[in-house]
Amino acid sequence: MKAFTRELWFETRKRVEFIDVTDTVEALVGESGVQEGLCLVNAMHITASVFVNDAESGLHADFAEWLERQAPHEPVSSYRHNVGEDNADAHIKRQIFGREVVVAITGGKLHFGPWERIFYGEFDGRRRKRVLLKIIGE
Repeated sequence: MKAFTRELWFETRKRVEFIDVTDTVEALVGESGVQEGLCLVNAMHITASVFVNDAESGLHADFAEWLERQAPHEPVSSYRHNVGEDNADAHIKRQIFGREVVVAITGGKLHFGPWERIFYGEFDGRRRKRVLLKIIGE
């Protein structure tokens, strides 16, 4: 069995941002040489997420607005975690959207349903963060 590991690094301009990483992940699957297996894409920070969904800007705006209603950033004083920090909402948003995705690899390509893409979700941006990519298989 082959194993392939890479890290992707991000530094977003905005506090909340969704970045399509599908093409990068697909290229790394090709580089790995794995034809049949699994690809783990994992946010390595507790205020960021990786998820699979549609690449439609209206949907992403809806995500951001809905998440802000569920866990508003302000007032930061409403969270016990915000002692010296102001990112408690980002931790909650990450819990909602999840830590990682695992996508099957078939015939050397990510095996998706219609419209599926992989996204990095940032909820406390403007600083450098990483995503782990682990590809295993034959």
